[in-house]
Amino acid sequence: MSDFYSVLGVSRSATLDEIKKAYRKLALEFHPDRNSAPHAEEKFKEITEAYEVLRDPQSRASYDRYGRAPTGRGAGFDFHHVDLAEALEIFMRDFGGFGGFEAMFGGQRRSVSEARRGQDVRVNVKLTVDEVATGVSKVIKLKTLEQCQACDGSGAQPGTSPATCSTCAGSGEVRRAARSMFGQFVSVSPCPTCAGEGTVIASPCGQCRGEGRVRGGRTVKVEIPAGVAANNYLTLRGQGAAGARNGQPGDLLVMLHLEDDGRFERRGQDLYLDLAVSFSQAALGSDFTVPTPYGDEVVSVPPGTQTESVLRLRGKGLPHLGHAGKGDLNIRVHVWTPEKLTTEQEEVFRRLAALEGEPPKREPGFWSRLKEALGA
Repeated sequence: MSDFYSVLGVSRSATLDEIKKAYRKLALEFHPDRNSAPHAEEKFKEITEAYEVLRDPQSRASYDRYGRAPTGRGAGFDFHHVDLAEALEIFMRDFGGFGGFEAMFGGQRRSVSEARRGQDVRVNVKLTVDEVATGVSKVIKLKTLEQCQACDGSGAQPGTSPATCSTCAGSGEVRRAARSMFGQFVSVSPCPTCAGEGTVIASPCGQCRGEGRVRGGRTVKVEIPAGVAANNYLTLRGQGAAGARNGQPGDLLVMLHLEDDGRFERRGQDLYLDLAVSFSQAALGSDFTVPTPYGDEVVSVPPGTQTESVLRLRGKGLPHLGHAGKGDLNIRVHVWTPEKLTTEQEEVFRRLAALEGEPPKREPGFWSRLKEALGA
């Protein structure tokens, strides 16, 4: 049995691109539709089998380790012989038949619908935290190309219609046969008369000058779901610019941006809010009204609350996009120290200082304990 690398004429360290190029070159030579020699079909199947194994990293690794084992014993992979139908299918899959040859010798063809397709339109939409929390409808004003109403998008003067191209008989492409050292070669290219559209317009519409579209404006309503994040975007199919001569319209891409909110810090679907309290409020406990994306809520700061303590309001964060449930609103408590004291306040604090004594020693945090354990 021939070595797969030798069959394709590449080294065992060849890259995937080198393997593809080698197979493509040999396929040009031995494809049954281009080479009628008795051995061409067998050679085509052989090189396709080698290519199919070596193009896949898993099968290539197994082949490199165990060799060509038709039964797959020991390798856990079945290297089977490909028949002609399968070989042609593999070739069509990766190179598109003789359309693939056309790409090799002069660029890829685009279908008429692709050639006429309108451009995608991108717009930016800013959202507040409250809008992200509940979802919102936005009306977007667009200024783009719209279908010409005078000719209904055909591009032809009202009362007339596009005619079938006489050069390509409506196919949108022309074929030319040529002979080379590999045999007969048929090239396919867009029709130069109709630019690949299959029709020609003898009397263009005076409103759109044969384009089938004019510059205009319209509004689009966009439903933005709750829980979206920055850099998310929505795609509205067919809401972009109109295509030329009734071609497929482009898409509308709605890019979502979140406005800064001085109240909250966002981390995923959780929100964080800073709450300043006085010494007495932290020591005695107190109730506070705090904002949430769903309205104000009353939160109780328990007696003896320390600075940097976190109080949690479950389910008051942002929704999970596409899933049930919401994040939390985390309230970070900061004990406020007055910068200037009145005479009366200073007297009160001095009396307090005489009564309160030394603060208790706090248990070291996790990172401090870890640092001590590592001897740092």
